Order: sequence, then C-alpha cells, then structure tokens
Amino acid sequence: MKKVMLSQPMAGRTDEEIITTRENAIKVLEKKGYEIVNTLFTDEWYGQEKMEERGVVQVPLCFLAKSLENMSLCHAAYFCKGWKNARGCRIEHEAAKAYGLEIIYEK
Repeated sequence: MKKVMLSQPMAGRTDEEIITTRENAIKVLEKKGYEIVNTLFTDEWYGQEKMEERGVVQVPLCFLAKSLENMSLCHAAYFCKGWKNARGCRIEHEAAKAYGLEIIYEK
C-alpha cells in the first residue's frame, strides 16, 4: 500500500478548520488506496512546555523537521488548498519534488 502525507496550511485557521480539512483529505486519499502518515503532531512531546524543556527556539521549524522526517516514509504528498501561501508547505513541496514523491493537489 502506498503511503501519503498531508501538507496543509495551519496559520490563521481554527482547530475545527484544520481537522475538517484533514478529515476530507483523508477520505479522498483512503478511497484511492493510500495509507496516511501522520503529520499533525499533537502529543505531549510537541506541547509548549516540552518544547521549552528541550530548548526548542524555532517551534515551526521543529514541526517542519518532523514533517520532513515523516515524508521519508511516503510515496506521495497531498497538498491542501492554500499551500502556496504557507512557508512550511512550500518547503515540503520543494522536498517532495526534489525527492520524486508523487504530488497530489486538493481539488
């Protein structure tokens, strides 16, 4: 089974908007036979307190690094609408292109 990661803009969006976008993307991708690799890091390790304990200064960069790590497990990357306006998504897109992942865009 092919694995795919989701790349979605989050800045300026509510938790509900983020979750709805993810759920819709997951439905589409699962229908196409993809297994979803998590790129939404919500466990305690990524909470503000733990980040501070670990000395993380650039929190968005920490999330991007983990996302790129998880991209290494994938055959494809799915880019949600608005990705071109999000710095992290643009970086993920360049990495996906550079490493030959199949690129899928939300319609």
